[in-house]
Amino acid sequence: MENQFITINGKECGFKNGDTILDAAESAGVHIPTLCYLKDTVPSGACRICLVELEGSDELVTSCNTPAVEGMKIYTDSPKVIEARRFNIELLLASGDHNCLAGSADVASWTDFQLQSLSPPEHEDICPSYGDCRLQDLAIEYRVKNVRFDVEKTKFPTENINPLIVRDFSRCISCGRCVKACNELVVNRVLSMEKIDGRTKIVTKGDKPYNESDCVFCGQCVEVCPVGALTEKKSAGYAPASNIKKVRTTCPYCGVGCQLWLHMDGDKIKKVTAVENGAPNMGRLCVKGRFGYDFIYSEERLKTPLIKENGEFREASWDEALDLVADKFKEIIKNHGSDALAGVSCARSINEDSYQMQKLFRSVFKTNNIDHCART
Repeated sequence: MENQFITINGKECGFKNGDTILDAAESAGVHIPTLCYLKDTVPSGACRICLVELEGSDELVTSCNTPAVEGMKIYTDSPKVIEARRFNIELLLASGDHNCLAGSADVASWTDFQLQSLSPPEHEDICPSYGDCRLQDLAIEYRVKNVRFDVEKTKFPTENINPLIVRDFSRCISCGRCVKACNELVVNRVLSMEKIDGRTKIVTKGDKPYNESDCVFCGQCVEVCPVGALTEKKSAGYAPASNIKKVRTTCPYCGVGCQLWLHMDGDKIKKVTAVENGAPNMGRLCVKGRFGYDFIYSEERLKTPLIKENGEFREASWDEALDLVADKFKEIIKNHGSDALAGVSCARSINEDSYQMQKLFRSVFKTNNIDHCART
């Protein structure tokens, strides 16, 4: 049903059946801050940052999971709302080691101490997500400089034994975004939220480390974590400073064509993230696309064609190598017929390459001996 309206901050806003207050606000261009909300998953309202005031109600409501109803009058930035958000931000900051107010929000003005503090793997002096943390952004936006509550110390040690992801439970705010991403977006169903020794903990089955669980290391949990609880081990020390440039490209590993952001420091890739609204992956990546980028810096990588002569390889030009291969194919066809050749196209190639390869075999070599390695 169309042409339904609610009023947000005195402005009439349209919405459709099934929309929440947050949906209606976003459609109208009205900003409501969120923390635990994750697009395309079931909203929980756990962080209570998206609180808004509903006229006629004594209680503030969470906009992410409250359905919009015809005639509602909503206020997103009233003094009551601002104070409640500030209070909830304080509670989140007190829930662990969120030392994210240890300096300027402007990462370009970081001190040498702050940058040096990023070098130890444990990041004891400063959070590894400093400058790239949603909780920090909110604390600065709402001017939360002093936390009135005692900081809770976690009972759970940092998990640092797998090669790709660091799980620092002392910084976890139990927002549930990683669980939603794992279960609802990539549907690996590895993570859940449970009570362990009276405290909430994000766990795998049997509360095992990632590398002993069913985790496939797609890294979607890291991508959606709004704080420093989940970080990439390979990009340790990476900071979103002014010299970092993001370059959009296509993943080279298969024919799907997933869209990537390369976080570049000069000509060096420091980190890879998914393009959130880029088709076809829409913010999702596999373990290769997210973590398999450092092969390009391998000293063992071949940079020129090699031709074997007398049992030894020598470097050759592309023209020489391709001419040699073409001559060998011609010789085989001449002596043994076209069906003496067979080809297997690579599933890691783009679809267009596989199409061209089967055209080469069928139209040029005159044989149907062509297959695809996904079938082998």
